[in-house]
Formats: sequence, structure tokens, C-alpha cells
Amino acid sequence: MKTMIVAVLAGLAWSGTALAEDASCARIRSADMGWTDIALTTNTAAIVLEAMGYEMTNTLLGLNITYESLKNGQVDVFLGNWRPAQDIEFKAYYDNSWVEVLGTNLTGAKYTLAVPTEVAEAGVHGFDDLAHFADKFGRRIYGIEPGSNQPLLDMVAAGRHGLKDWEVVESSEQGMLAQVQRAVARDQWIVFLGWQPHPMNLNYRITYLSGGDEEFGPDFGGSTVRTIARPGYAAACPNLARFFANLAFDIDTENAGMQMILDQGLDARAAAAALIKARPDRLAAWLDGVTTRDGRPALDAVRPALTR
Repeated sequence: MKTMIVAVLAGLAWSGTALAEDASCARIRSADMGWTDIALTTNTAAIVLEAMGYEMTNTLLGLNITYESLKNGQVDVFLGNWRPAQDIEFKAYYDNSWVEVLGTNLTGAKYTLAVPTEVAEAGVHGFDDLAHFADKFGRRIYGIEPGSNQPLLDMVAAGRHGLKDWEVVESSEQGMLAQVQRAVARDQWIVFLGWQPHPMNLNYRITYLSGGDEEFGPDFGGSTVRTIARPGYAAACPNLARFFANLAFDIDTENAGMQMILDQGLDARAAAAALIKARPDRLAAWLDGVTTRDGRPALDAVRPALTR
């Protein structure tokens, strides 16, 4: 009889929140760095979670502060663990279990230095070519917000690829893209931090540079993006951990959503809502084995609310 009661309670703990979740799970605290891709995926999660009866708030933080906030329990989840770059820079957080991995939300990404294709055709194919054209580039590499350019800063400080006297210009994703747009329009040379998914791959002819394995990993910074959480989050909030483990995207969808934001002027939430409505079939995979906050099957509650 005792074994039967334990089994029943375990089943109730999964299907209803009264036993399964800590009270703090009702409100999910997330972070991003102002990256368009993470804004899109985080807002997608927020829309679905709100239809499930949860509340999700997002705070703009630097990458270093995000990891510290996860470690200290001030942030619950972060959908922007680009790896291997962050796994190298923030290795101690994984080695010491200061963060925990909930799932992979994107495969097939890349993250490394890029140039306009016309510049590549003029002879710049890899990191080691940059120094040969230092004057053309003004000895500048354009990055994004401070805290996200450490591999480049370390590269310059160490003088790798002959770039010791170069400057890494830190601004923001939007600031960097403005520089790219200006340079392309004026047929000027520029080297910048590029990545996929992003509409820069649709809006410009760009070429990713080889030879940056030490800075960004092999295969042109070939990357996956994971969702990570504060320590103990999966145990305290198993229903939410299941949802975040299920939540996955693809390159084409993220490119399309980011183009809505950057080129069409939609805010991230509106773009996320449009993508959910356009691809309602994804909800079944995202909500497999997931319940609403009050214990009902999540798909039955969410699909009518978000696709009508």
C-alpha cells in the first residue's frame, strides 16, 4: 500500500503543480543581452508560458552579469548559451554546477568574424589575412555589446593572427550593423562579428572567415544554442524544465522572425506571436508532456488561445 501511495503522489506531482512545483515557479525570470535572436526566442517562450498560466519577465543584462545572476538565483533561465564560445569563457560555471542545462534550442548556428563578400573576393579569406590589409580595415574589428566580445579582446591582447595593435570596437548589435550597412553602401572594408541565424545573412553578401578555431571553435564557429537555468531549477520546477527542454527552433524560422524585427519594425513579441500563428504545428512538440500551471494538458489550453 505504501508503494502504491508513493507512485500515485509521483504521478500527481507531474500532472499538477500543487505538488510538483515550488511557489516561485509561477514567475519565470529570464535575461538577454539585447540580441535579436534571443529576444525572439525568449518572447516566444513568454507567450506560450502566459497561455499556460505562468508569468515571464525579461531583463536586459550583460553576459557576465547573466551568468552571475543565474549562479546567485537572481535569474531563472537564459535561452542564449551559444556554444562552444560561452562554454570556454564560462567553463567554471559548468564545471562547478553554478548553472544547469535544460536543453538545446537551436542547431546549425555559426558565430565568427565576417566580411562583405567583395572584401573576401579581394583576398581576405581567413583571420590570418586581416593583418595584410590593416590599413584597409583601419585596424578595427567591430563587435557587439561589452561582455560578448571576450574572444576577440583576448585575441588582440595576445597578438594572434598579427592583430596585436588592432582595436575591438564594442557597441551593440544594432550599432555594429549600422557600421556594416554604412561600409557596404560606401564600398569600404569592414570586418565584424557575424552569426547565423540573423537577417544580416539575407540582407548582405557576407563571407565568414576561416582560421578562427582558437577564438570561436571549428567549422566557422559552428554553434549550438542551449537553454540554461539557475542551479536546482529543474528539480524545483519540473513542468517548466520539461517545456524548456522541448522548446527548439530552426535557422530558417529565426531568420524570418529576426527579419520581421530588424527590417519590418515589429517588436520581438509581435514577431514571436506571428511565427506561432504561422506554425501552430510546433506547439505539439513544445508542449509534449507539459501541463498548464493548474495541471491541465498544456496543448489543449494553449493551441486555441494562440492560433485563432
